[in-house]
Amino acid sequence: MLTIRLHRIGKTNQPAFKMVVVDKKLSAAAGKFTEEVGMVDRIAKKVTLNKEKINYWISKGAQPSPSVNNILVKEKVIEGKKIANHAQPKKKEGAAAAPAAK
Repeated sequence: MLTIRLHRIGKTNQPAFKMVVVDKKLSAAAGKFTEEVGMVDRIAKKVTLNKEKINYWISKGAQPSPSVNNILVKEKVIEGKKIANHAQPKKKEGAAAAPAAK
């Protein structure tokens, strides 16, 4: 299964990301991605996307990661809602067991 995800490039403290199509089981960091479909520069606040390629890969079954999905929705490449991709706090077992004991 293919996924569209971000591949970090750039110097220390100067992150930039390539948006790449890669097999879900492989790491994009290995450099063995299928195709580059965009570029995201957080420092310069630039987003460069190849909309035709992105729509092609999505039509072939590629699933965007939550971060990529939010970028594509913001840039109006795809329609839909943004996905919450922040970490959810874990519930502590001791705190959950204490109220039940009363």
